[in-house]
Amino acid sequence: METDILAELRALGHRVPHLAGGLVATVDGMLVAHDTHGTEPSALAAMTAASLGLAQRLADSTGQGEFRESLVRGEHGCVATYAAGGSCVLTLLAHPDANVGRLNLEARRSARRIAALLNDTLQPKEAREH
Repeated sequence: METDILAELRALGHRVPHLAGGLVATVDGMLVAHDTHGTEPSALAAMTAASLGLAQRLADSTGQGEFRESLVRGEHGCVATYAAGGSCVLTLLAHPDANVGRLNLEARRSARRIAALLNDTLQPKEAREH
């Protein structure tokens, strides 16, 4: 599973110019796979979980429904987080000249593929055969 998720992260990096790296983590901050450069992946996974909790509460308390994604734009780029199924998130780091529309489009597709990979891995073999 980790190898397939890492392959998806790397493919995403090829499809989105100016992507600096990314990771997949559980919603409680455990690192699943990463392709980060110059960023400590375990710390980023933990920070993602903390910000996810706040984003989920914000979406819920304002009537926006279930968390889908968040974007933090800074002076030197952005951090984007996308739901990847119910138990994991995809977090991406992008340089400031990244096309955020393209990032969103490709990341949403990758998040769905990662969710499918996770579902296939977590389901018992008998359930996958039916």
